[in-house]
Amino acid sequence: MSDLNRGIMKFDGADSPKAVTISAILVLGSIALLILWALNSAYAISG
Repeated sequence: MSDLNRGIMKFDGADSPKAVTISAILVLGSIALLILWALNSAYAISG
């Protein structure tokens, strides 16, 4: 069992490249949206 198949990721295939890619996209996308929202709120960037 790999280390990625532990904790909250307790399902078969949790360490597959597809699952890791989807998780990475969700996390990075969420961070990018939060940064854009924060900049827009703080500086009122373009309408």
